[in-house]
Amino acid sequence: MPDALQQLKAAYKITGNYEGLNMALQTALKVAPVDISVLIVGENGSGKEVFPRIIHDASARKRKPYMAINCGAIPEGTIDSELFGHVKGAFTTALSDREGYFATANGGTLFLDEVGELPLATQARLLRVLETGEFLRLGSSEVQRTDVRIVAATNVDLPEAIRRGQFRQDLYYRLNAVTVAVPPLRERGGDIALLFRRFALEMQERYKMPPVRLNEAATDMLSAYPWPGNVRQLLHVVENMSITCDERLITPEILRRYLPEEHHTGGLAVAGELENGLYRYEQERDLIFKMLLSLRNEVAELRQKLEASSAGRQALLPSLAEDNNDVVELVGEELSTVDDAEKELIRRALEHHRGHRGAAAKEVGLSERTLYRKIKEYGLDGK
Repeated sequence: MPDALQQLKAAYKITGNYEGLNMALQTALKVAPVDISVLIVGENGSGKEVFPRIIHDASARKRKPYMAINCGAIPEGTIDSELFGHVKGAFTTALSDREGYFATANGGTLFLDEVGELPLATQARLLRVLETGEFLRLGSSEVQRTDVRIVAATNVDLPEAIRRGQFRQDLYYRLNAVTVAVPPLRERGGDIALLFRRFALEMQERYKMPPVRLNEAATDMLSAYPWPGNVRQLLHVVENMSITCDERLITPEILRRYLPEEHHTGGLAVAGELENGLYRYEQERDLIFKMLLSLRNEVAELRQKLEASSAGRQALLPSLAEDNNDVVELVGEELSTVDDAEKELIRRALEHHRGHRGAAAKEVGLSERTLYRKIKEYGLDGK
């Protein structure tokens, strides 16, 4: 097994010798030939996405399709169509028949990333596929069959989501036939320095510059940092340092400039909780923003209900719109509309979580797929 493990790491560019990482890789190799569902759990940025590929490539399905789907990036209104397909006329924009991912990946492996973001209705459809291999395209009564292996991943604490009514318990047990637990970077000890060196050499090759190096004290500081963004955050730190730092030998004083203060203690995400129970003016202001967004949603629903009554629409909608905007103007002169407030709230959340969209979505109370749409709508890509 050690030789096989080293070959596997070389093939998939995996760096590190931490026991928890080795155990996760060994579990993936053992479960790969067995045609059952696998659930991969771990924090954002910890490297979960490589494990479904390993499982597929080491299985009997390796010559069949492999498809990776980010469930959190697909708008809630289209997720069922994307997964299960639709027939012409199923909804307004369904101008032709369309096969979903379950039909396209027939015989192969479907990786459902961020499966904890699926709406409950979609979870029920997914459960049926796992139990029977059958599904219906939207707008059709004709039963379709598929032979797809499901590998799912999440950074959400699914047992807690079940307790809150946000995830189906029966689906959890179906997905969780075998669990692969990917360790967070802060637990991996000496792997952190190994990854730093690997990323430094990659930056040397990419940007044609001498690699950055750590002195002993900086190496100790690097290992002691909690790395809330895990391997992805470390990669960004090394890239930033490689490009912007004039010095090539990194001391603790230099390293500190690239490591933001971070109080987050890690763990799987739970929606609706304030980080460390802290309460600041900014959080109070963000709470006001969220209340305003909720008010706007209520107004939008009322608008739809009033569409059937032209008299009601003429009498009520102008005053509702004025009231909605007036409330926002009280929050700050620079935020004249609810859209401005929403954009600012999302921008602040992305900044606070250094661009980690899953964490930002949970802070502002949106699903990740909705956040992706809002980021594009407000031009916040890359913020």
